[in-house]
Amino acid sequence: MQQRDQIWHSLDATEVTQVLGTHLKKGIPDSDVEWRQFEYGVNKLTEYRGQGPIKRFLLQFNQPLVYILLAAVIVTLSLQEWIDSAVIFAVVLLNAVIGFIQESKALQAISALSRSLNNTATVIRGGHRKTIPAEQLVFGDLVLLQSGDKIPADMRLVTTRDLQIDESALTGESVPVTKNADKLEANLVLGDRCNMAYSSALVTYGTGAGLVIATGDDTEIGKISTMIATTKVLDTPLTKRIKRFSHLLVYAILALAFITVLIGALRGEALLDSFMAAVALAVGAIPEGLPAAVTIMLAIGVARMAKHRAIIRNLPAVETLGSTTVICSDKTGTLTKNEMTVRAAWAAGQSFDVAGHGYDPKGAISLKTKYDAQHNITDVRSYPLLEELLKAGMFCNESRLLAHDDSTDSKGEVETRWRIDGDPTEGALLVSAYKAGLHDDTSGRFESRLDSIPFESEYQYMATLHTAQDTNLVYVKGSLEAILARSEGMLNELNELIDIDLKLIKAQADAMASQGLRVLAFARKTVANNKTTIEHADVADSLHFIGLQAMIDPPRPEVAAAVAACHQAGIDVKMITGDHALTAMSIAKQLNIVDSNDETQVITGQQLSNLNDVELVGAASNAKVFARVTPDNKLQLVQALQSQGHVVAMTGDGVNDAPALKRADIGVAMALNGTEVAREAADMMLTDDNFATIQSAVKEGRGVFDNLKKFIVWTLPTNGGEALVILLAVLLGVSLPLLPVHILWVNMTTAVCLGLMLAFEPKESGIMRRPPHQPKASILDRILLWRIVLVSSLLSVFAFGLYELELLWGATEAQARTVAVAMFVVGEAFYLFNCRSLERSVFSVGLFSNPLIWLGIAVMAILQLVFTYLPAMNSWFHTAAIGWDAWLRVFACGALIAIIVGLEKHWRYRSQTVKLKSSTRHARAYS
Repeated sequence: MQQRDQIWHSLDATEVTQVLGTHLKKGIPDSDVEWRQFEYGVNKLTEYRGQGPIKRFLLQFNQPLVYILLAAVIVTLSLQEWIDSAVIFAVVLLNAVIGFIQESKALQAISALSRSLNNTATVIRGGHRKTIPAEQLVFGDLVLLQSGDKIPADMRLVTTRDLQIDESALTGESVPVTKNADKLEANLVLGDRCNMAYSSALVTYGTGAGLVIATGDDTEIGKISTMIATTKVLDTPLTKRIKRFSHLLVYAILALAFITVLIGALRGEALLDSFMAAVALAVGAIPEGLPAAVTIMLAIGVARMAKHRAIIRNLPAVETLGSTTVICSDKTGTLTKNEMTVRAAWAAGQSFDVAGHGYDPKGAISLKTKYDAQHNITDVRSYPLLEELLKAGMFCNESRLLAHDDSTDSKGEVETRWRIDGDPTEGALLVSAYKAGLHDDTSGRFESRLDSIPFESEYQYMATLHTAQDTNLVYVKGSLEAILARSEGMLNELNELIDIDLKLIKAQADAMASQGLRVLAFARKTVANNKTTIEHADVADSLHFIGLQAMIDPPRPEVAAAVAACHQAGIDVKMITGDHALTAMSIAKQLNIVDSNDETQVITGQQLSNLNDVELVGAASNAKVFARVTPDNKLQLVQALQSQGHVVAMTGDGVNDAPALKRADIGVAMALNGTEVAREAADMMLTDDNFATIQSAVKEGRGVFDNLKKFIVWTLPTNGGEALVILLAVLLGVSLPLLPVHILWVNMTTAVCLGLMLAFEPKESGIMRRPPHQPKASILDRILLWRIVLVSSLLSVFAFGLYELELLWGATEAQARTVAVAMFVVGEAFYLFNCRSLERSVFSVGLFSNPLIWLGIAVMAILQLVFTYLPAMNSWFHTAAIGWDAWLRVFACGALIAIIVGLEKHWRYRSQTVKLKSSTRHARAYS
């Protein structure tokens, strides 16, 4: 079996071949392939199949409230009430269809992950080179790698030549990793194992060869696939609240229905009448329009968020954003631009700051004077050594700076977007030179490059030879250690050679590195003007040290304000990244994710792995930055935060992020630069890969939740009022003022025409200055529950009273019931204005700030007139035409409901304001 317990990076190449039973040059013999494939399986990820469409559709009926409605269908069918039965079943079917259409397809992330594997691989078997399908790779195969290849399986590298691999999708590392074949220490995290190559990573430069040590599900990418498949998807806060509410409602409805039948039996009424009363009460108490209304309101929220560059893949995620208490954000590409940028330069004892963002060549270079004051440099020629430093970075370079076509930004302004063709580090050096006005065609001293020595990991530098006026020059860039070891002196501010000050240079490099900056050193050497080629021996000594340039993937300029807005909204922001701790901490401080240099606020993945469950929960709560983390670590952190009751949003773009994205309450993937696996595992995608978009989406999510709450506060009094009317009629032993079909008419038409208009209410002021919704809190607090009881009572009293009054004045039972239906419709229309804000009056909100309210009322009025006066409707719904005097009484009662609720809101708002002012005075007096 495969040696899964081997620590492959800690073995040398000879030990690896012995364990694998292979050869460093010939690979495995052809005769071994069949049994190895039989023993270990094909190099393919297991595809986990989800539920079929039929089962998913049937599961839409697996809800407590739906059970009661289906029972009502059966009862009405047995009583041969065909219209009632058909209408109730139509409502149930409509909700099921809507739910089925909106439900996300299961396990698409696994399919995407399977598609991410390479199609072919170049191997040496039995000493012969051949190209085979990647699925046929087996344990011990010798695989050849070159630039552009996608790694087909996990392998221990045995030879490398300038090999660089982009592992960002797997580890979160922001730049390609330079690989070698050397034996390493055993205790290293995934991102530091530079003698390993992992399935699905991309070779960006150089060549190499490796021995396959894991295939299929045993690879690191396979482990992630298994984690995705086995990670439990949690219910959203909204679905949890709705589920709790549904169960309470079911118990209440069943109890009331039982009481109704019992009272009828005690009165000696016919069983048929008792059953009809119980059905009417059940239908009245169930908010049939709620599931469809919630779905449609969430869909409207999705459309609104799309305008803010946030694409929602899972409808309940809209509301989840409003409940988010912690955002765990990836660094590279989300908090930062994923564009290496030179931030600082140092030459001849002088320090310079480089401004600007990303690859845009606009930005000032300034000299840092005493007390860190800034002096902008308008002409780089006034600083000869700085000019030489920037030229060294520009000429010792293989990248190109390219401008995209002009595009329109979020404000509608035309902007030019820039990108780098080549290595991101070299691109950053090119941009810093451009900011000083240096270009290939503006330097009068250089005409062309004659020769170059490409960067090699063995030497840690790159060199280029250029023609000059009287002599030729070699420019060298590389690691500080490699450049200093070859330097005989350093250049001063006049471009003159002086003794090298190693202590000063190293102190400056350390200061830059402590800020999370990546430091490169530069030097030059004068050679004869007839020299047209260079070799390593030409730059082995006698270099003249020029200076340092330091770079970083900088934070997006708008993110700091977005982080501050999240903090103000009571949302904690944590950085979870595969990058190094120093770099992550530097970015976190710039964005105010951390507010000090306290080292306890940053934890590495290796440290996390050594914690027990209790310590992990504490670390997840207290730390702000998690660096060099593995996919396991990310998933553990999300689970630790959720165990404390947090609603967690997780952002990511790589394959390594997918398990945590799936487990999080809301997974947020990057649409621009993210992997397909991450996008499929997430609930939301950012089309601009920008953290600031999350903050906008949270604001929109809170608005959606507010409007959902307004809808629930508006719709429940209807159900409560209808149930009370039925119960009152049963208690008094009179005929029912409302039949089941009347109740369904009211519930469905008003939900669509009136209630849904609340989805278009503008967001209330101060929405991001209040804490998140508590995950375990009920949708409705005591004040709103009291209001629901109040309005339910008013509606039931007025509807029942008008029904009895109409009968007393000689109206038929059909006419009296039509008046009762009208009372509920008109009462809900008046109450709708009170629900536009749950605290403020309709006049402070603005009568016409949501014109769709008036449109909905107009449509409802037309429908109610058709319901009342169209003969066909009278026949179907057992109604009859009523006079204008009845309408006057209905409208008077509706207006009275609006006035009573308005006064109640005014009294509560005023008392809360008085209490707030009183507590503020007490606090000031105490202080």
